[in-house]
Amino acid sequence: MADMTWLIGMLLFVSHVAGIVTAVVALMSSRTSQGAVAWIVTLISFPYIAVPIFWTFGRPRFYGYVSARGERDTVLRQVLQRYRPQTEPYISRPETVSGRIRAVEELARMPMTRGNRAELLIDGDETFESLFNGIDRAETYILVQFFIVRADEIGMVFKRKLIHQAERGVNVYFLYDEIGSRGLSGGYLRDLEEAGVRVSAFNSSRGWRHRFQINFRNHRKIVVIDGHEGWTGGFNVADEYLGRVERYGKWRDTHLKLQGPSVLALQEAFWEDWYWATGDILALGWQPEAVSGASQHVAVVPSGPADGRETASLLVQHAIHGARHRLWVTSPYFVPDHGVQDALTLAALRGVDVRVLIPERPDHLLVFLSAFAFLPEMIRNGVKIYRYQPGFLHQKVLLVDDHTSMVGTVNLDNRSFRLNFEVTAYISDKIFAAAVFDMLEKDFSNSRQVSQRELAERPLWRKLLSRATYLLSPVQ
Repeated sequence: MADMTWLIGMLLFVSHVAGIVTAVVALMSSRTSQGAVAWIVTLISFPYIAVPIFWTFGRPRFYGYVSARGERDTVLRQVLQRYRPQTEPYISRPETVSGRIRAVEELARMPMTRGNRAELLIDGDETFESLFNGIDRAETYILVQFFIVRADEIGMVFKRKLIHQAERGVNVYFLYDEIGSRGLSGGYLRDLEEAGVRVSAFNSSRGWRHRFQINFRNHRKIVVIDGHEGWTGGFNVADEYLGRVERYGKWRDTHLKLQGPSVLALQEAFWEDWYWATGDILALGWQPEAVSGASQHVAVVPSGPADGRETASLLVQHAIHGARHRLWVTSPYFVPDHGVQDALTLAALRGVDVRVLIPERPDHLLVFLSAFAFLPEMIRNGVKIYRYQPGFLHQKVLLVDDHTSMVGTVNLDNRSFRLNFEVTAYISDKIFAAAVFDMLEKDFSNSRQVSQRELAERPLWRKLLSRATYLLSPVQ
């Protein structure tokens, strides 16, 4: 009995010591004072529960990720030093936007380039037709990265396309997120490997030092063909993205096809992720190729929890602060941090037409409920909130005035800002912006505006539930 008492006492002592040590870690690493206080109080008061939760969900950085953009002496850096000078003739220096672009380039750690062609792809049929045609054209290599891949109807077509190209001798590299694609069968992956496709999970928690990093996700969607064509945007490889799943109904999403020097920036993002996942340095083509007759200016901005700054949040805030008469945003998950909330509010207060489009139907209930904790105040300050009616809205698009657009994988929530690896194409071009305007104008016509009265008349229990779920937004 005495031994048991001693053991229990020792376990309690160790737990509280671990709580205090972890509280110091939280103090030094938390991004906000509110977060630091919350973690410190919880860790000291309830260390038995809070310590494992913190090391699983509370870590603010993705440690161990080897970034070629941040390491001077790696082999990756040496390769980049050879290819980056080749892009010099294509670096964009539009005089009227140089200050705005400089900030974007600093966030991206990549230059904005000219000589690109950006093609807007609206909804699933158009997107997958473009993707599959690109895969069919591949001659040397195919880089594929998705958050979600399913072994359903479109997933099997996708697999057959990759297998066919691998059997032709094309080098095919397939990278997936092991959490987003957790339902993907081993048989699916074996079929790819047996055909010669190089397959890897992102391996966010690989190695004993990083085994607790399960709350981080690689949310990027990237396809690159031979270094000359690239795709990114909202689409994953699953039937619901084509509107074939009754639960979601019509799926509204947007993807982007790029040609020109900007494709190498997409390639670089994949290249770094592949190196983290496998330790292999891929031999790829790095010769930029401008598109004849195209002059669109594009910067590709990778972001993630390995960055030294909050890249995605800063990029969105930068775009919002630059708006003078129009700021239209679409996001399926809209729980932005206070910086973005304040930026949207300020834009509305200075007379900008600020519109935010979110789904009518949620697919992640907690995130959906969290938004209604702060929407009333935003609406009172002039931000217009719309809810898309025909089906589920999944696109991540931002339009500034008549000159700048952003299309990518970033949702306006904490997960995309701080926990996910993401990628965004920042496009400074009036013709492309006009196409985005036409697309979003149609989307808003298929939406209903949320009124202040509607939110005020919600039952008390729903208001309380929204506030409670909002407290969980840092880990949603």
